[in-house]
Parts: sequence; C-alpha cells; structure tokens
Amino acid sequence: MNQNNLGTHLQTIALAPMANILTTANGTGVDVRDFVGQIAVLLSAVNVAGTSPTLIVKVQDSADNSSFADIAGAVFTTVTEAGTKAPTLEKITLNVDSARRYLRVVKTVGGSASPEFSLSCTAVGVKQNR
Repeated sequence: MNQNNLGTHLQTIALAPMANILTTANGTGVDVRDFVGQIAVLLSAVNVAGTSPTLIVKVQDSADNSSFADIAGAVFTTVTEAGTKAPTLEKITLNVDSARRYLRVVKTVGGSASPEFSLSCTAVGVKQNR
C-alpha cells in the first residue's frame, strides 16, 4: 500500500455512535478480527448540561465479547469543559494485533445537577486482505 491510496483501504469502526449520554455505560463489543496493525480511535465529546461535569472514556478488549478488561494506555483525557460548548477532539492509537478480538468503549459520567454529554467514538483502521 502506498501513500496515494491510503483512503481506499481505511475502514471505520463505530465504537460509540453519536448520542447524548446521561449515565455511566458500557458500549457494545465490536469484532476487530479483520483489522491489522494500528488503528486510530477518535473521540468527539462536548458537555451539554450539568454542574462540574466529567466524562472519562476508555477502550477495553475481550476474547469472547463477554468478559472485558482495560487496555493499558487506552484512555482519553477527561472531558470537563462545563458550559463552553467547545467539543473535545482527541485521538489515541491501538495495535489490534496485540488486542483481543472485541473492543468496546466505557463511558463514565460524573458531576452534579444532571451532567450530560454528546459524544461519538469511532476507530479508523485497515482491514487485512484475505
């Protein structure tokens, strides 16, 4: 693969489709078996309500899509931009060759007065040729 055709090889992985979240929740496991090498995991999040709101988003992996564990270093910077309406955009990279078959995101919401965030988390990677 050369630099001129990278866009034709990239595939997206929806780890957390755009939604407003009010409470801590685990995402749905996504099978990444067909991907190879490094993937970029992109978080877009903005605080839309609450007092002293916090949002922590991390990526976990699982061999069986049932028992998940944190991936070392796969945590985004805590989102705390109360009332600014400025979105947080952040990227972390993961090597799916060393991760287990399924990935999911865990969203931990904190704060008072009904904190709410709007977020999406999408990964971008290359599928292996079979």
